[in-house]
Amino acid sequence: MSLDQETLLGAYRKMRTIREFEERVHIEFMAGHIPGFVHLYAGQEAVATGACLHLRKEDYIGSTHRGHGHSIAKGCDVKGMMLELFGKKGGLCGGKGGSMHIADLEQGMLGANAIVGGSPPLAIGAALSAKTRGTDNVAISFSGDGASNQGTTFESMNMAVVLNLPCVFLFENNGYGEGTGVDYAVGSKDIAGRAAGFGLPSVKVDGADFFAVEAAAAEAIERARSGGGPSAIEAAVTRFYGHFIGDPQTYRAADEVEKLRADRDCLKIFRAKVTGDGRLSDAQLDEIDAEVGVLIEDCVTAAKAAEFPDASDLLTDVYVSY
Repeated sequence: MSLDQETLLGAYRKMRTIREFEERVHIEFMAGHIPGFVHLYAGQEAVATGACLHLRKEDYIGSTHRGHGHSIAKGCDVKGMMLELFGKKGGLCGGKGGSMHIADLEQGMLGANAIVGGSPPLAIGAALSAKTRGTDNVAISFSGDGASNQGTTFESMNMAVVLNLPCVFLFENNGYGEGTGVDYAVGSKDIAGRAAGFGLPSVKVDGADFFAVEAAAAEAIERARSGGGPSAIEAAVTRFYGHFIGDPQTYRAADEVEKLRADRDCLKIFRAKVTGDGRLSDAQLDEIDAEVGVLIEDCVTAAKAAEFPDASDLLTDVYVSY
């Protein structure tokens, strides 16, 4: 489909917000202001944004330990996310979940997940719920190349095919499972091809190209929504930071990230395409850049000024009674 100007501007705003959020989180974490463990999504913005473009608020996503980008793309409140990372009151999870456990069920965000391969079972559960209730909602499972090797992922893909569930398995192949190269860890060398072996329509796309991801996601989501069952997408992408903040990245060439930022930056690629063919102007995108910069600064200022949860909050939201 041809995307109108408003949609293109919205997509760029999402990608720029993810990038600025992650770059600023890196600074604040290194300054000692953010507790816990943090994994940054910078470099992969086109995947989350392109995939979530065709989702509704009532649709679901399951995420990974690298979940900030997915959360923003699905519509989670950026200020609430920053408060959560800082461990403050008003965070999406009350300041008690932190980076790896951001969730917002009202937005269909089932949660970032520290368990490798933890997202696919959650996503097919949501998809099964949608099918059982007779809605046309769909679920996307975001997973990395490392999680593509997990038994939970294999079982989920098989179950999705057997039950014809409205689910999309999206594998973000950024080349490394922590520090292990995908060419070594994935025996078939082909995540999409392996998914196809489960009976899933599967495609491989350039994850740095928003338009390639968007087109593949649009087809898969429509298939799921119309009763056509599950699909798989492998997006070849890169991350600009280590597996976690502080990762020495000795497994990467000394100039690898520098070259990737120059040649494989999805925001630069997007800008070149939409300004090159006249759909958007540099001035329009520059204006978004400035507005997002102000937004992220405001989020950080609010997070630093906010209070920590009370001791009495420790035992809230622990158990659910049905």
